[in-house]
Amino acid sequence: MNRYIEIGSKDDPHAQARQARQQPILLHSMSVFRELFEIIFDAREISTVVEIGVESGQVSRVYAELGASAVYCVDPHPSDEMRANLAGHEATKLVQGASPAVLPELPLADLYVIDGDHNYATVHEELTWLMANAPDAVIVLHDVLWPCARRDSYYQPSTVDLDSRHPDGADGPTVWHDELTLAGFVGLDVFTWATEAGGERNGVLTAVEDALGSAKGWRFELVPAVFGMGILARTSPATDALFERLRPFTGSRLLALMENNRIALYCRVLQMQCEAVAHADDASRLAETITRQRQELECAALRHAGEIHTLNREIERLRGLLSQRLRPRLSSALYRVGRAASHALPTR
Repeated sequence: MNRYIEIGSKDDPHAQARQARQQPILLHSMSVFRELFEIIFDAREISTVVEIGVESGQVSRVYAELGASAVYCVDPHPSDEMRANLAGHEATKLVQGASPAVLPELPLADLYVIDGDHNYATVHEELTWLMANAPDAVIVLHDVLWPCARRDSYYQPSTVDLDSRHPDGADGPTVWHDELTLAGFVGLDVFTWATEAGGERNGVLTAVEDALGSAKGWRFELVPAVFGMGILARTSPATDALFERLRPFTGSRLLALMENNRIALYCRVLQMQCEAVAHADDASRLAETITRQRQELECAALRHAGEIHTLNREIERLRGLLSQRLRPRLSSALYRVGRAASHALPTR
């Protein structure tokens, strides 16, 4: 049976469901590629690793667990969680700095993992330096497929020169149409996206292709899963053997179909979330309007109640005045009527 999936039994039919609900709604971490890293470590002598873009630091420990004696973890803004995870393993060494500037300061490595700023300028400069200075290394890149393949993203605040950046915005891409949208893969102030996709010097895969075009003798393969894992190495019998072992992954039509389905479904979830927020905002505005109108009606009712009370008091006052004025006249009239009636009675 496959060691990576729980299939359960007749007595435990929900084992796979339990495993599924423990996964995040969107797989995105390089840790999902552990099986491929196992193949790379088995096929090549990997002692030193340089990791650009460290996430939480847990992936860094995978390289150490697979046999690396030194793992240099390059990140310009390490979190407390990252520091704690890296401190838990002797082989992992935090390097606080920005790539590609920090690369010349580190020992040459056997494996480079590039998962930092996902834009053409940064990735192309990293690859250009590595191909010229670390020709015997294996280079692994993440996010070489959608949405970063042909569209730059920039961590904020961006360190990329303005001349090397495309116009960008806070909205995000979606597979359902070509433009950025609030209902897309938004960066939430952490990163922005190039407004337009495609064209020259735009996107991670474009950077890989241009770097390959400038450096001869390198081979590139792509695993079409979890935003795309690219593997670069100089052509050699050892490289051919490595890529042959990776071919079930790099040549998998099934993985490509599942990746396209995955990102389409996730983009639909993002759209539904955006619509739900919009409906909630509409409901909140409607509730606020209803509350305000109710308050206005209550205030109007109070004002009218006061006015009615004042009118009633005025009516009572007028009635009193009318009574006071009419009583003498009424008494006099009754007196006259009485006398007239007494004179009209027959006498005996």
